[in-house]
Amino acid sequence: MKKNIFISCDHGGFYLKEQIIQYLLKKSFKIIDLGTKTPSSVDYPDYSEVLVNEIKNNLNYLGILLCGTGIGMSIAANRYAHIRAALCTDEDMAKLSRQHNDANVLVLGGRTTSLNSAKKIIDAFITTEFEKGRHIQRLKKIS
Repeated sequence: MKKNIFISCDHGGFYLKEQIIQYLLKKSFKIIDLGTKTPSSVDYPDYSEVLVNEIKNNLNYLGILLCGTGIGMSIAANRYAHIRAALCTDEDMAKLSRQHNDANVLVLGGRTTSLNSAKKIIDAFITTEFEKGRHIQRLKKIS
């Protein structure tokens, strides 16, 4: 299990991000908060780009991105070849995104995901390993 996590959000994900950071710190994760640092309006592509660039230089880290629905961050992050960002709305999606897709960035909707749900989704994401096997061939096709 990777214990290092970059986290970034726009204003729509700010409040949930702050709660997630506290949750993960209590679980002894190393969290690097890449912003935004306030709930003032910002552009989600800017905060996605900061995280994906950090992941590129630190492949042993996972990432968490948040915006209002998670859709914008998903689109922005998946533009980069080294990123496999998964917008997950439940634990099963989080688990399967890791097992089958080797997702390295979890995306959550700050306005659509409760803290309780986010905790369960994050736990599933960070504790599930990539299955490899037949999934490697599929990932090569999208790399």
